[in-house]
Formats: sequence, structure tokens, C-alpha cells
Amino acid sequence: MKIMIVGGGGREHAIAWAVAKSPKCDKLYAAPGNAGIAELAECVDISVMDADSLVAFAKEKEIDFVIVAPDDPLAAGVADAFLDAGIKTFGPRKNAAIIEASKAFSKDLMKKYDIPSAAYETFEDADAALAYLETQEAPYVLKADGLALGKGVLICQTLEEAKDGIKEIMIDKKFGDAGNKVVIEEFMTGREVSVLCFSDGKTILPMTSAQDHKRAGDGDTGLNTGGMGTFSPSPFYTDEVQKFCEENVYQRTIDAMAAEGREFKGVLFCGLMLTPKGPRVLEFNARFGDPEAQVVIPRLKNDIVEVMEACADGTLDKINLEFEDNAAVCVMLASDGYPVSYKKGFEIKGLENFAGKDDYFVFHSGTKFNEEGKVVTNGGRVLGVTALGNTLVEARANAYKATELIDFENKYMRHDIGKAIDEK
Repeated sequence: MKIMIVGGGGREHAIAWAVAKSPKCDKLYAAPGNAGIAELAECVDISVMDADSLVAFAKEKEIDFVIVAPDDPLAAGVADAFLDAGIKTFGPRKNAAIIEASKAFSKDLMKKYDIPSAAYETFEDADAALAYLETQEAPYVLKADGLALGKGVLICQTLEEAKDGIKEIMIDKKFGDAGNKVVIEEFMTGREVSVLCFSDGKTILPMTSAQDHKRAGDGDTGLNTGGMGTFSPSPFYTDEVQKFCEENVYQRTIDAMAAEGREFKGVLFCGLMLTPKGPRVLEFNARFGDPEAQVVIPRLKNDIVEVMEACADGTLDKINLEFEDNAAVCVMLASDGYPVSYKKGFEIKGLENFAGKDDYFVFHSGTKFNEEGKVVTNGGRVLGVTALGNTLVEARANAYKATELIDFENKYMRHDIGKAIDEK
């Protein structure tokens, strides 16, 4: 069958790598793709937000199956455009993607259906939000309601910081319209774990666990980023935690969305905090995480196309989801200065070292071909270097060895991805 992936980052490269292996895939397209995806698919220069052009291209090429991967097009209804055109699609409709697109919606849903999460209040007026802060104790958690590239959450240690945060989000509009509404949330402590789940609207199948590192600097210092690295599985996601979440989070959320007339088909990303009082939901996303996909997908035993088709067809109950009994670690190679300001266009050397390997990979996040046909940097997060191992400690050592195989000017990375593994 002919398959098209909408997107052009590291998550999409990981998906493309798995789709290209499927015996079901005869021809693969990506819109817009990147320099890494171009090795696996025919890349077409169409924006992920241009629904009309995407659908027209899919019709012209007689695409059988479309995978809409990033958050913005899902929130904008790009999956709806394909589905309404009669094209089988993996990814939730706009009315279900709201679980990520609006923090206020997801918090209200969790309250209504008794899904464990932090206490919160929602505000559309900055003065009311500032007045509420005066009644709360530090630290403070502020969340821009809408999509903000994974950076719309501020953890403020003092009241002054929190007041400045409200100003940034609601008045200065640092995150644009995403800050028209703000959620002020109870601060929770504990280990963070991410669990991605396939869903067909009725059945939900949790994948293996993962753990992300959001801060730019070693020791979880610096600004929030889209993710500087991740590992899978999380040693903190015990059988007891899994049982609790299966009973109180995963199925309950899919049932709640169905009850609200918002059938969720695709990947539900559950960000969890393992608090002293038990697991609580930090956030929901409506797609594969990035860079979580880069460690979860390489461990998947199943044919990913078969699983995604089952999600689209409502037959996920027929799938036995399996993962390899191994571990994976991904270290992001970024442009120095990310996430604030950085230079692009530097040639990337050493990519050929990853050709034909089946225990380590390089997933392109921000790359492109220059006029001479060389692969150059084209973003803040450039490459996700992923390695497998029999254990997390082994996978971590392999990943850091693999980062030495690649070089580009202003290359930057954290040196403590998965350090918690060594402490476990």
C-alpha cells in the first residue's frame, strides 16, 4: 500500500523507519520530511498545516493510508480533512486532539471523570490569576492553555516569579494565543514517566514506558526544551504503578472522551508524575512524544502499520502488542544556544557511520540538504542518537559512544541523559 506521513521531525523519522520495514508498505511519502526521512521516503514540500494541498496530493498519488504525526496539524483538523475525503488516517480528529490542544479542557475532563491529577484553577483574566496566586503556596505551576511546542509550562519558585510568569503568558503573549487562558496547578513532586498508548476509540493498548529530559542543561538546569533525551523503559514504572494507571487513567480517559462524543483514535500520550500519594496525570498529548518515539518505536516487535490500521479500523482488540525485552536511550544533539537563539546551516559529518546498523540509529529532527546536496543543521534540536542495549545502563553507554560518531559546528548535548538509571 501507499503510505504518507505528515511531519518532518525526529518523531516522524522514527515512524518512517518503522513503516518502511513493514511488508504492507510499497511506497512511502513524507510531507515535508527531512534529510534523514528522505533516505526512506519520497519527501514533498507541503506544509503540515496546508490541509487542502495535503489532501490533493494524497488523492493524486492514490495514497491508501495517512499518518498525521505532529500536534499542530492534529489540533487544526488535518486528520479530519483526510478522513472527510475518504482516506484512511491514523491520528485523532480535531475534537479529540483538544485533549492536548487545551490544558483547561483536559483538566476539566480529568475532574469530571475522576482521573487522578493535580488540583487546579483556570483563568482568562490576568488580574484574577494574579489575585489567586496570592492565596497559594510556592512553588507554582503555570500552564498556557494552548499548544506551545512543549515549552508552555512554567515552574515558579517564588510569588514574584509566578507573577512575572502570568505577565509573560497572558499579557506579553510569549506563547501567542496559547496564553489567552492559563491553568494554575498544584505543584507535584516525584519521578516523571511517559506512557504512550494506542487507541481505536474503545480499546487502549499501553506501550512500554519512557522518561524524558526537558531542561536544556545538565542536572535538569536551564530552560524547558522540546526534549533533550529520553530512555525506555523507566525503572520507576513498576507493575504496581502500571496496574493503577490501567485501572484509573488509560481506559478511563478513552471512555471519558467517547462519553463526551470525542472518540479518540491514534496515540494518547500520558505524562505521569509518580507522587508519594500515587500516580497523577501531568498532561495528555494526542500523538507520539518527541523524543519518546525515538526509544519506544525501536523496541516495538509488532508491524507498526498493522497496529495503526487497527486503530483506524476500530479493531485494536485483535492486536497483541509486544516489545523487545531490551532497553533504549536517545541523546539529542542540539545547536548550541537552543532553545533561545542558535545558528543553522552547518554540515553534519559522520552520518554514514550509522548505515546498516540495527542496534543504534540517528533520527533527524532539524536537518536539510544544502545547495550542494550535503546534510546541514536546520533547527535547535538536530539529531536524536538512539542506542539499544540489554540493560538501560548498557544502552546509555552505547548511546553516548554513538554521539562521538557525529560532528557539526556548535554541536551541543546533555551529558546526563538517563543518569537516574545509574542511581536506581
